[in-house]
Amino acid sequence: MAIVRLTKEVKFEMAHALWNYNGLCKNIHGHSYRLFVTLKGLPISDTENVKLGMLMDFGDLKKILNEEVVDKYDHAIVIYKNVDQKLLSEIPQMFGRVIFSEYQPTCENLVADFAIKIGNRLPAGVILHSVKLYETATSYAEWFAEDQK
Repeated sequence: MAIVRLTKEVKFEMAHALWNYNGLCKNIHGHSYRLFVTLKGLPISDTENVKLGMLMDFGDLKKILNEEVVDKYDHAIVIYKNVDQKLLSEIPQMFGRVIFSEYQPTCENLVADFAIKIGNRLPAGVILHSVKLYETATSYAEWFAEDQK
């Protein structure tokens, strides 16, 4: 049996601001993110397994991506935890879904964080090969497992 790669894409809308940044991205702004997750491994060869021939069921992968990324980050604002959190909490109507991250919420840091969260949820024998996060139609960051060794 051949090693294969499979990829699932999900989309979500998210705002962020880069704390202490010296450009326009210091202001709160949003993006239409596209997340591509690629897995690698051998398809199931057990003829008794209902998922015979699959590396991983696309539906199972979609569930992980929704639970770890989309359900948490869609229509949220992500801000580095060093920001004065009290100010945002005083406007709950507009800032009810705020994620204070441990890191500056750049595309680079987000893709690395998502890779860890997704990788921790994969079944045995399924390898997280790469994660690509489009922040705009023409700009993205990538994470590759081979680079992490």
